[in-house]
Amino acid sequence: MNVEQMLAVLDADIVERLKTAIEIGKWPNGVALTAEQRQICMQAVIAWEHQHVDEKQRTGYIDKGKKEEGEVCEDDHHLHEPEFKPIRFV
Repeated sequence: MNVEQMLAVLDADIVERLKTAIEIGKWPNGVALTAEQRQICMQAVIAWEHQHVDEKQRTGYIDKGKKEEGEVCEDDHHLHEPEFKPIRFV
């Protein structure tokens, strides 16, 4: 079975069961997933979500935020910390 055939038979319910199996490391019948099975399941979930799910709803999505042009980060927490002094071993 190639990737296109595999993705054609998957639906949202099957993908949710695959995600649960990946999370707990077991199939619904209690049999443990092998490392290879876990890897294949992850690849299937990622590929299916890429075709059927909005980017922000996909597994592993990280919202990186956006800055306007010329905007700088307000990261001044280091100004309130004492000066860094390395440890000297004698």
